[in-house]
Amino acid sequence: MRQFLRSTLGIAMLASLALWAAGLSDVVGHMYWNNVFKLANRPVNQPVVVISLDDIAQLGTEHEARLLNLVRREMPKRVFFDARIPAGTDVSGDRDLRDAVHSFGRDVSFIVRAAKPDRFDRAMFSFPPKAIVGDSRILVSAWNSNFLYRVESAPYSVNIDGARFSTVSTALSDRSSGWQSVYYPDFTLDPTSIRRVSSADIFAHRLEPGALTGKSVILSTSGQAPFMGYFGHEMVEPVAFDIAGAEALRRPISLNITFIPLLALVIVGMRLIARLRARRARLLAYSAVLAMMLLLPFMARSYGVVTYPDVPLLVLGIFGAIRLWQLRTRRIQHTSLSGLPNLVALSSQPLGVGRDVVVVVVARFEEMLATLPRDLHGEFSRQIARRLSVGSGSNEIFHGEGGHFAWTEEARPLEMQLGHLEGLRALFSAPLQIGPHTFDTNIHFGLDRNEGGDASTRVNSALASANEALGNGRSIELFESQRLAEAPWELSLHARIEEGLRNGEIWMAYQPQWDFGENRISGAEALIRWNHPTRGPIAPDAFILQAERAGRIDTLTYWVLEQAIAAALELNALGPRFQMSINLSAQMVDKADLVTNFAEIVRRRGIDPTLLTVEVTETSSVRNRPAACHNLTQLRAMGFRLSIDDFGTGEASLAYLSELPSDELKLDRRFIGRLLTSDRDRAIVTSTIGLAHALNQSVVAEGIEDAATFAVLRDLGCDHAQGYYLGKPQPFTIFIEDYRRTRDPARGVV
Repeated sequence: MRQFLRSTLGIAMLASLALWAAGLSDVVGHMYWNNVFKLANRPVNQPVVVISLDDIAQLGTEHEARLLNLVRREMPKRVFFDARIPAGTDVSGDRDLRDAVHSFGRDVSFIVRAAKPDRFDRAMFSFPPKAIVGDSRILVSAWNSNFLYRVESAPYSVNIDGARFSTVSTALSDRSSGWQSVYYPDFTLDPTSIRRVSSADIFAHRLEPGALTGKSVILSTSGQAPFMGYFGHEMVEPVAFDIAGAEALRRPISLNITFIPLLALVIVGMRLIARLRARRARLLAYSAVLAMMLLLPFMARSYGVVTYPDVPLLVLGIFGAIRLWQLRTRRIQHTSLSGLPNLVALSSQPLGVGRDVVVVVVARFEEMLATLPRDLHGEFSRQIARRLSVGSGSNEIFHGEGGHFAWTEEARPLEMQLGHLEGLRALFSAPLQIGPHTFDTNIHFGLDRNEGGDASTRVNSALASANEALGNGRSIELFESQRLAEAPWELSLHARIEEGLRNGEIWMAYQPQWDFGENRISGAEALIRWNHPTRGPIAPDAFILQAERAGRIDTLTYWVLEQAIAAALELNALGPRFQMSINLSAQMVDKADLVTNFAEIVRRRGIDPTLLTVEVTETSSVRNRPAACHNLTQLRAMGFRLSIDDFGTGEASLAYLSELPSDELKLDRRFIGRLLTSDRDRAIVTSTIGLAHALNQSVVAEGIEDAATFAVLRDLGCDHAQGYYLGKPQPFTIFIEDYRRTRDPARGVV
């Protein structure tokens, strides 16, 4: 699900739902229905006649009574009186109108209209005088509108002061209820086609015989209620909505299913289309989905089912806009002839940690192109890219102008990387065959190894280095003087490490670990340090990374193991069990001789492997992950305890926890540092402790800086603690003296 929400379609769906939640999708729905009903128009074929009372509106109740009597003689099916009754000014006229109304019996109804759309309270309606209408049926005309006052729906009935009144459309259609509380007018009816006559025609007997017989007659006066928007037309008088509503209610169902079915159809359809490989087929399928979204809402409405197209159309529109932007970006980032991504594409993507940027420049590239027909230029570049891809193992080669090709690959030790590039250069000793043309090619490399720079800077640096190599006639140029100055250091790192080990520049520090259960220091982590005579203290991360790149990490790791074993033996000789932890580099965990070497060292030193904990962290750079898991499992089978370091960051996650048979989790210091101030971090720590205990594992919290954090972790059930509050990493002589003092029963942790 998370992967879908990050996709182009998922982003389009989330954006559309956000617009819908904000009410902005109504614009799309309004435009759709307004245009659909402009195209779909048909005349009113209901037996309804509207008689205008505008001619007699100011003449009093006497004329209204005369008109009713004349209409009754035409024998209509029923009469709806939709006009103001000016009662109280003509007593005789009022009596005549009352008698005329009573003469219709149940076949006459009076219409009261809401003064404003969407308002159904008592103040919005003006009821006729009870003395005249008596017990005649009262109907209401009340409508729901959109943001532009276009009528969308109406209720079947309205509750006014505790009394429920049916709406006019239900009376015209003889349908008083439905599956839902509202119905939706049929706006395909052309409001201008409603049969209309004037009261003057009635009084003058100008109607053809039978014009009103058996029909529903609506006596209407303009101005009874405001004109409102009618989809596909301009503002019309309210009686048009009553007739359109009655037309809709004559269908078998009147049901609103919202936009969800259409949205689901779009999502399913678009995901199926994504599986099509042919571009023409995808375009046709996209067109078909769009056509369905335009046709289905109207077709469904013709059967009485209302579904909204606004959100699905927004999804399609936003998806299309994103895809067009992506295609435009793709065109910009691809050369016109070779079809390969260019250096702009490489510069715009993030470069992972531990990646080198390599740029190749082909000597005399422009001269070779000049000898080729234009239609073979792309093939020439693609053949070079294929050869580079095979040699480098990179799946994507980027092509720039002037014969430059680039890619990124995992950073090897410098000696290995230089040898690798020389081997890649040898691949071009064989000539290239382009159609009838044969070319001898010579390539030069620019190499950037600076992980601190941004992608654009690194690509430009490697590009400049490649040009420098071409100009100087060298095979390879490294980026910048600073990096070149570091090359002797990396190339001679093994000798420098050996020297540092001999003269004591490289030494071991031990940081205590506190056991909450036994209330004592029960272990320590062995940490390597280097004080160089000219460079000063070198950060462990810096020289360990260089040692890994130079392939010299094995020497350091086995030396650390030897030192940690010696310290563990001496500490355990003092009394209670003491656990020693060492760190294992990701560069070593998949090596075939790892388990054998560890077994030989512990056998020779005569230590119980259960006293040693091996801490492992990032394994993303491991080439052979199954072999790494196998080695760690073998070490654990020998008795070594296995700890997942920096749990909760990078690769040290739940997936790693399920993959490795570990004994211990080390909570990363970033969660511990915010334990007192962040409820979220506290919840994470609490849940992780519970999870570890459920898996029969212990938990070590590192980075504890104060007593309050220490106390909270103890209360949360953490097993072990580590941090400056308990003690900084110290040389062994200082560490063991401090440890002896803590064993004094009169002393403890403050």
